[in-house]
Amino acid sequence: MDPFRLRELGTDVKTEVIAGTTTFMTMAYILVVNPQILSTTGMPFDAVLFATAICSGLATLIMGLWARYPIALAPGMGLNAYFAFVVAPQLATVTGSKEAGWQAALGAVFFSGALFFLLSLFRVREAIINGVPASLKMAISGGIGLFIALIGFQNGGLVKAHPVTLITTGDLHSSKAWLTLLGLLIVAALMARGFRGAALVGIVAITVLAVALGEAAMPGSVGALPSPSKTFFALNIPAAFSAGLLNVVFAFFFVDLFDTIGTLIGVAEQGGFLDEEGRLPRADRALLADAVGTLLGALLGTSTVTSYIESASGIAAGGRSGLSSVVTAALFFLAIFFAPLFRIVPPMATAPVLIVVGALMVANVRKIAWDDLSEAIPAFLTLAGIAFSYSIADGMALGFVSYAAVKALAGHWRHVSVMSWVLALLFVLRYALLVH
Repeated sequence: MDPFRLRELGTDVKTEVIAGTTTFMTMAYILVVNPQILSTTGMPFDAVLFATAICSGLATLIMGLWARYPIALAPGMGLNAYFAFVVAPQLATVTGSKEAGWQAALGAVFFSGALFFLLSLFRVREAIINGVPASLKMAISGGIGLFIALIGFQNGGLVKAHPVTLITTGDLHSSKAWLTLLGLLIVAALMARGFRGAALVGIVAITVLAVALGEAAMPGSVGALPSPSKTFFALNIPAAFSAGLLNVVFAFFFVDLFDTIGTLIGVAEQGGFLDEEGRLPRADRALLADAVGTLLGALLGTSTVTSYIESASGIAAGGRSGLSSVVTAALFFLAIFFAPLFRIVPPMATAPVLIVVGALMVANVRKIAWDDLSEAIPAFLTLAGIAFSYSIADGMALGFVSYAAVKALAGHWRHVSVMSWVLALLFVLRYALLVH
């Protein structure tokens, strides 16, 4: 009996276990980074850690058992930053309470997850992604890269606010800044050498140094089960609706849509999973896995779940079947019992990872047709808009509207897909009807 078709795929149990472990090691940083980011909203660190591990494990398990691909899922980088630094504060202002803000944000995540689920079930997500210009897909990814890199610079003390120039260099003589720079050097050097656990090694090394320098404190115990009670079913969907849900869902939906499809296709191409026509078999199941993960994450207390490009490390290690994902999922579940170890990690230990992940995401802009100004200018406006406005949604709106407008005014309106026109119109309506 071979439920994972190991022999057919040219692999074995040992190889799949190694591959699943490799994938976990390359993305285990999310167990530290995600709680740190979301805890800035007032959400309890331990509860977010529990939610992160559980929803990542369950979504990855679905991917392994049902879709049968060696692809892992977890709360998406960029989406968690948007949740914590933009959505939750805005909703907190509207609702009048910091706690109500993140509860309403979770409500928005749940609603977007339900939308993901329905559109995946009826295979509408593929139609949407096919109708969006490739240049804007790449620009959105690059813009989010700049967005989360800026957060890494802030968390690491490399930049700070300035009343005249808005932003300026931070105190580079502080231990926080030089630990961040050292961590950046470690992670970048190890990644350049092809070391798959570079992010995790960097986090551990800087945490150890931070403890030695008194910048972080050792935990009272090593093993303990975190309590999810404060975030479990704490989402508030009615509050999200009253606070203007459409704005938030727009961003959550499209960013996750592009990120998931791009990751699936990129990883599938590396693993040789695409068919003769370049399509991914069982794509509907793979898309449903992240939709279910997002729904579960909102119920437990974390931001949108998506497929992770770090899965490529497991595929490079030989992973070819869903068994690899099952192993990764098991390690996520096991990590729950070591919550105190994750709690000691200081922001300067995770800041380098945010910066490096940002660099990797920005690399996508090389695929933009920069010699075609009707493609390049809207792409640039998207890229710069996300970073400079500190808003993924606003940057996307600038990109979609300018793309349709520039193409039409340049006489290339026939090159604009129906979906692009629809999205541009929706963004225009968003500002016309919801800004105030």
